[in-house]
Amino acid sequence: MTPKPPSVVLVGRPNVGKSTLFNRLTETRRAIVTAIPGTTRDVIAQPAEWQGARFELVDTGGMFGASEDPLHALVLERGRRAVAAADLLVLVVDGREGLVPGDEQIAEVLREAGKPVVVAVNKSDDRRAREGALEFYGLGFEPVYEISAEHGLGVGELLDGVVGRLRLPRERATFPSRRGEPRADEVAVAIVGRPNVGKSSLVNRLLREERMIVSEFPGTTRDAVDAVLTWHRRRFRIVDTAGIRRPGRVARSGPVESVSVLLARRSIEAADVVVVVIDATQGATDQDAAIAGEADRAGCGVIIAANKWDLMKDRGPEFVKTFDEELRRRLKFLDYAPVLHISALTGERAPKLLETIDRVAESRKQRVATPELNRFVASVTAAHPPASPGRKHVRILYAAQTGVAPPVFVFFTNVATRFHFSYSRFLINQIRDAFGFVGTPIRLHVRRRA
Repeated sequence: MTPKPPSVVLVGRPNVGKSTLFNRLTETRRAIVTAIPGTTRDVIAQPAEWQGARFELVDTGGMFGASEDPLHALVLERGRRAVAAADLLVLVVDGREGLVPGDEQIAEVLREAGKPVVVAVNKSDDRRAREGALEFYGLGFEPVYEISAEHGLGVGELLDGVVGRLRLPRERATFPSRRGEPRADEVAVAIVGRPNVGKSSLVNRLLREERMIVSEFPGTTRDAVDAVLTWHRRRFRIVDTAGIRRPGRVARSGPVESVSVLLARRSIEAADVVVVVIDATQGATDQDAAIAGEADRAGCGVIIAANKWDLMKDRGPEFVKTFDEELRRRLKFLDYAPVLHISALTGERAPKLLETIDRVAESRKQRVATPELNRFVASVTAAHPPASPGRKHVRILYAAQTGVAPPVFVFFTNVATRFHFSYSRFLINQIRDAFGFVGTPIRLHVRRRA
């Protein structure tokens, strides 16, 4: 088993540039960067590498200092946890502002933690910052590096210091890409949905720890935060995303939510399986359908999780039937997606959700041998000949599966370059009945044989 890489945690007041530095060191845009203090809430971790030495870099929310975030107490508590678990701490300070009481408060917390600390004086491209950098030696930590996270100045020296303090070997190891692609043996799972449907609570339930900040405050989750879960020797990289509202509301809410939604959509595009969480007390909405439609278009496996089912259990068996029928009607383009009634609060059917994620992930990679596929095609078309929009006589000459994740089938015909949409739907349903493909969209293409 590959040993867990050491943890390097960025700490500091709000708006000193931790997220900018995090993105610079990991060569990603994982962390949201704005001028608004308190933008980062959840703890974000990402593999990083410097000249062959590998470690895990952790971004935290701003500790102490000025913040109008109503969840600041929860952010501070998460930051303290990250500090306690760190192998090395990087205290990021604002060179333009100089040493302020908030920096001294954080320094006291770090001294109590008893972990090695280096200081990164950020924004040192500004003349005022260069003149005031010496006062940060008064915090009692060495070495002190002058950097500019935005422009990359001094970042190499900082990384040299980090690797040197950790005494990391400069060699290649089996580890996820520093750019955030999942390992070959991982299944990328995005938990998506509208605000306040219970996404973060569900992730915490699956991980069996309070990893994500949960509150009744809409828009609590901002960054797309991921964590690895091992289940029956399978690795799932679970990504908690910000709630996705209608575009008009997002545009009016300001830059933080706009970027949060963008990251959520990127998580959908990068996922193997998307779990669309809906609020069972409200049923499926148009916005739920819009979110699910993005997952379908991206070719992801899709699971519909009706959360808060603990509040619906007294409605009786007839209600379950009515609920599912209405859900299927509203999301009729997702007739292939499994529906699970779950409760993130009680944990009801959480193991079933993991089992279903595994099934859907495997289904996306399934292949049908060409001879078997063509025997199936001959049988189906004998009973139900193909139709084309021009009503011409069409014969399917042969078929092949040309791709997986999602499964792609190409049908070669004598005249048609496309089937009537109803016949395409019929073929896809027949393929599912014959070969499975649970929870995954199927792409079907028609080619006229030259």
